[in-house]
Amino acid sequence: MKERPLPSGAEAQAMIAEARKALWVMVGFLAVIWIVQIVNWATDYALSFDFGIRARELSSLPEALTAPFLHFSWGHIESNSGPLFIFGFLAAYRGVRKFFGVTALIVIGSGLGVWLVSPANGVTAGASGVVLGYFGYIIVRGLFDRRPIDLVIGLVMALCFAYQFTALLPAEEGISWQGHLFGFGSGVIGGWVFRERRRKQVEPAPADPTVMLDPPKQP
Repeated sequence: MKERPLPSGAEAQAMIAEARKALWVMVGFLAVIWIVQIVNWATDYALSFDFGIRARELSSLPEALTAPFLHFSWGHIESNSGPLFIFGFLAAYRGVRKFFGVTALIVIGSGLGVWLVSPANGVTAGASGVVLGYFGYIIVRGLFDRRPIDLVIGLVMALCFAYQFTALLPAEEGISWQGHLFGFGSGVIGGWVFRERRRKQVEPAPADPTVMLDPPKQP
């Protein structure tokens, strides 16, 4: 397996520019969910119940897109905000446009998993499925893109946040392990779907043989 060299020159400058964009994207994302949380809290969390996911109800399928912006308590949003910012930034720093595609895949995959597998007569909301999706994405991205820096980031995140893997298993009641598991799986799939394609190097065609003519003889 051939690895790509570390970025330098123009590539490094482009990466820094994308990292700045990623920083502001995540600041904006957190600002939105906290503003929504204030409104949600003021309405006694009516938004979470109205726009959260209700398993296997056809009318609730669109809520897969709104549920990640909603939470059920201040503690709920606080526990998600830190990992969301860290994992989201690391998922976006190499390219914001690609990050939006990865995010869409994770949101849809996690939401559909909750809708299909979660127990009936419940409502699921929260950004933790997206958090686990970003976590899965940054762990495998380096393997698919073959970039040393992303391999190191993925390994460090997997070791430092190893406790996140426990969220993929059934735990205490009221925790949507289904959203976590399907979000994580969607992030892993996103690492493959949005991997960097390598251009095949086209070898130049061999030049035509040069025909050497004898110089004209002098009379």
